[in-house]
Amino acid sequence: MPHATSPSPEAEATMNVEDSHMTDAPALPLEAEPSSDLAESQELPANGGTANLDSIFDDDDDDDEYSSSAPRKPEDSLQDIPQQVSKPKYSSPDILRQFYQRLFPFRPLFQWLNHSPTPQPDFQNREFAFVLPGGAYIRYQSFASADLFRKHVNPRDRKQLRKASAFRPVMKELVFDIDMTDYDPIRTCCSGAAICNKCWQFITMAVKVVDTALREDFGFQHILWVYSGRRGAHAWISDKRAREMDDTKRRSLANYLVLAMGNEQGKRGGIRRPLHPHIDRSLKILNPYFQTDVLADQDPWASTEQADKILQLLPDKGLTTALQKKWDSMPGRTSNQRWADIDAVAEAGHLSTMTAKQLVEAKQDIRLEYTYPRLDAEVSKKLNHLLKSPFVVHPGTGRVCVPIDTRDLEAFDPLSVPTVTELLREIDEWDNEHKDSMSADEKAKVQDWQKTRLKGYVEFFRGYVAGLLKEENKGKRGREEDVAAGADSMEF
Repeated sequence: MPHATSPSPEAEATMNVEDSHMTDAPALPLEAEPSSDLAESQELPANGGTANLDSIFDDDDDDDEYSSSAPRKPEDSLQDIPQQVSKPKYSSPDILRQFYQRLFPFRPLFQWLNHSPTPQPDFQNREFAFVLPGGAYIRYQSFASADLFRKHVNPRDRKQLRKASAFRPVMKELVFDIDMTDYDPIRTCCSGAAICNKCWQFITMAVKVVDTALREDFGFQHILWVYSGRRGAHAWISDKRAREMDDTKRRSLANYLVLAMGNEQGKRGGIRRPLHPHIDRSLKILNPYFQTDVLADQDPWASTEQADKILQLLPDKGLTTALQKKWDSMPGRTSNQRWADIDAVAEAGHLSTMTAKQLVEAKQDIRLEYTYPRLDAEVSKKLNHLLKSPFVVHPGTGRVCVPIDTRDLEAFDPLSVPTVTELLREIDEWDNEHKDSMSADEKAKVQDWQKTRLKGYVEFFRGYVAGLLKEENKGKRGREEDVAAGADSMEF
């Protein structure tokens, strides 16, 4: 699979436009050096300070993703890097300092959060939080410009406000979080923090369903999907009406997308019929994945214990008794075979309380159980919930939180996303390769991110931001014209 996404049409038009030059920030003392985990939320200007994780969030998020509500085992955080016993190299202050000084796309990220090329309150009032090496958080950081953001300058008004409770969030992108640990009850290839290309298909399915609903049902256009750096994906919706939603509207929208999943014993309360158009459309999107990525690749009912789950999802005693008898006499049947057995046994006359139509509906419920997005809805419901910023380095894997091009969603491979150490090595390799073939002036025109696999991701992000700024500028002109028209029509 390709290592980077292709640029969007907007990016192709802007990829040769270089970022304005910003001098490197002076290195911070080691005890104040931010780690790779940069999170942010939109709030009024606030005073800087450190806080423990428990004091930051209203919910029970305790993972570095700030995301999943699924239970975790103590060993989960090491499952995807079992070979490492000492502190990984990519978490060292020197490595992270090089990344943020040489590779982090400050300018386009500033434009994305600012919604304009020149500094606006949208960015100046934005809260940023930094994670220190010891795990403490510096919250309520804000910056007047992209240059000051890069230099890690504290808020101008920090001494004027005494406590964090004085701040009230007023605007933020609408966000969604999909975490692989929420799929542990149904995936068989991995568990906890570990992922592979097989179970990543659950994230692919979720992105397709949620992205389609956000665009077709709510009309949002500026949706950025970002790899979390380890085991999930985040959606950032930057449309102005999404940013201005209060908690009540966010909660309603999140509840619209959430479908109650069955518990670990496989019990489901049932889905109302006729199916809501969103659920019906989602089934059509997910059906092709069920046969291949769920039944074939995951084989979720291979063992006798696993097969009990599907029996619990079929509310007909005659059918389940007949299936159990068949499977006891034919051990080792695959999930594909067990799925086909349901229709075969039903056609043989073993339905006792269900009609054929009800059986079809029960099988729809099972497909949804194993394919429909498992969202951590609490992340979406509150303005003040922090979320990891795009392009930061995940502290557990060293991978960069890169954007995902949904136009080629199937090609995205989380295991091929570059780590910070790989990127720094690629810069050195590029410099050595071109040391004799390019002049010093030619080399100076090539930014460090352009020498690495980060290039495609940054270009895609720049294209996304260009489209957002174009829309914001069009909206601004429209409002100015409305004001002018109103003034012209006034009569005295």
